[in-house]
Amino acid sequence: MLERLPPFAGSRIRLHAVHELQDGRGPVHAAAFLAERRIAFDCSSAEFPRIFVHELFHFVWARAGNPRRWRYEDLLRQELAARARGELGWSAEWRKRALPQAEVRRRGRKWRDYCCESFCDTAAWLYSGTSRHPEFTLAARWRRQREAWFRRELGSGPLPV
Repeated sequence: MLERLPPFAGSRIRLHAVHELQDGRGPVHAAAFLAERRIAFDCSSAEFPRIFVHELFHFVWARAGNPRRWRYEDLLRQELAARARGELGWSAEWRKRALPQAEVRRRGRKWRDYCCESFCDTAAWLYSGTSRHPEFTLAARWRRQREAWFRRELGSGPLPV
């Protein structure tokens, strides 16, 4: 799995297992604690690569800088305008389904949360080695555009984590 990932630069991130991990909505597979530089997991070994890459990319999103994040938002706005359905993970999917149009227009918290989760789910789809999953519901056309965006925006040099 690590061979599929782009190079990273940054301080160590600690990984640990937590039995019955939950957030405010209930059970979760993992959680990234950016300030503490750690990721907690409660997932199967089969799901670990996809979940690990998703959580790792929360650190990348936090350090990507506003211009890069805004360009990713533009990509998602194009998808929404074209009525693209589906996503590349449940964490983005449920947020997309519940996203009020007013949140998109004003760049509200729900929009920004969706963008972050979409970014991390897309990275997990791209880099985890999981080629098929029931949560990969975004059409191939949009997957190709996201992959091109990732290659263009994140392809040169180590990614900050």
